[in-house]
Amino acid sequence: MSSPFDVPALVGRTLDLARQRGFITSTRHETGRLLATLAAARSGTLAELGTGTGVGSAWLSSGAAEGTRIVSAELDPSLAEDVQKIFSDVANVDIVSGDWTTLEEYAPFSLIFVDVREVMAEIDHLAALLEPGGIAVLDDFTASAHWPPIVDGQVDTVREQWLTDERFVAVELLIDADASLVIATRR
Repeated sequence: MSSPFDVPALVGRTLDLARQRGFITSTRHETGRLLATLAAARSGTLAELGTGTGVGSAWLSSGAAEGTRIVSAELDPSLAEDVQKIFSDVANVDIVSGDWTTLEEYAPFSLIFVDVREVMAEIDHLAALLEPGGIAVLDDFTASAHWPPIVDGQVDTVREQWLTDERFVAVELLIDADASLVIATRR
């Protein structure tokens, strides 16, 4: 029997690549478990924008129901190739070399995991990629006890926009003392 602290084998392989490539941060296990949980309740196509070493996609795959497709875009062609090798025997995951807009052809998405700050600011574009009822998971926010959210003495306008946009029902979740994420469901 596995413990809640174990990671799926596929996640472990992506974490090994992260260490080999010198990535000092990857999707936290808390976020990964949330992604797997959300993926288990979704169907259709899920997306990760900003593959990195594929940790987020591996977590999504670990929870995804049979028949669910996962596509992920990585800007660095060499890194995308390494991640493609890890997922070569995973039938429901496609790693695409290119920027995040290369995934438009696979839309609409029932879930989008966004781990790139610049992409999060593209709320109109992302909203158009989500099906009604689709979920956006936005990672890597610094926890803030203030409203509007203040980070490094400035208003975090990206987080503020996602939490107040009327196209979404959204919530910020604290995943650690210093980290939070936003989950937004398209109305």
